[in-house]
Amino acid sequence: MISMASFPLYYHPLYSDGLDRTARFPVDRYRLLAQRLKKMDTSGQITVKEPRLATREEILLVHDELYVENFLNGSLGEKEVRRIGLRPWKKEIIPRTLRLVGGALEGLDDVLTGIPLAGNMAGGTHHAFRREGSGYCIFNDLAVCAESALVRPGIARILILDLDVHQGDGTAEIFTGDKRVFTVSLHAENNFPFRKKKSDLDIGFENGTGDEEYLKVLDGVLDDLSSENFDLVLFQAGVDGLESDALGLLTLSREGMRERNKKVFDWRRKIDRPLLVFMGGGYAKPIDDTVDAFCDLFVAAAKESC
Repeated sequence: MISMASFPLYYHPLYSDGLDRTARFPVDRYRLLAQRLKKMDTSGQITVKEPRLATREEILLVHDELYVENFLNGSLGEKEVRRIGLRPWKKEIIPRTLRLVGGALEGLDDVLTGIPLAGNMAGGTHHAFRREGSGYCIFNDLAVCAESALVRPGIARILILDLDVHQGDGTAEIFTGDKRVFTVSLHAENNFPFRKKKSDLDIGFENGTGDEEYLKVLDGVLDDLSSENFDLVLFQAGVDGLESDALGLLTLSREGMRERNKKVFDWRRKIDRPLLVFMGGGYAKPIDDTVDAFCDLFVAAAKESC
């Protein structure tokens, strides 16, 4: 039986400060979320920790050496940078990216040493492929954590449960044919990426899908997954399915998103396996809708841990 403890959540100011404020991306969401959680968490259920830098060797567990070296040296081509986005780039994007992956890896260490849940206040970079980045994603932290976990004792099969509104195409391609990792993606069918890859299980929702249909489908997926044998769950928990999200196309309410999280955490308790939370996407207008939904996510995870 897994022991209960305070919920470890990794955060660094570079999560916001490592991005240029003029980028077409909600740069402030990480800083605002950290401030909101600090005000909300009066019971000590959440322990915010500073993440380490991921090492080159850890990144190379997944990514092509030339791609890694070109990013770390600041020598990616214009086409590669444009495909990733987050422009204009600051030099701080390099340590930011390494902290982001490092936070996920530290959370992985937590859940593999007896803590039931941990999280990273960024990441879920599921559009990054082995040899290139895409869609605001440089290195695929989900894949790096999976590969890191698979060399640990007792970890033979991993579930990547991706509930971001955008299909986890990078993750799907990285683990194509790898029976050790089962990839699941529930997403908006007509949204980015427009050329989707094949996950082990893909469910694409039509534009405008709301709480009732979404949650009914999620129930069925979780029921089916209960018959599988996983040693670890990596949960990409993007909140860009909200109705107010600028990049979403679904119409989930804040309450519907809370119920989504509850279903996942209840299912985790049922199968009694460790779970690592990756923040994923959120681009609502106003940004407070995204921040509120991520607060709900991490507060619910903390309550589940204690």
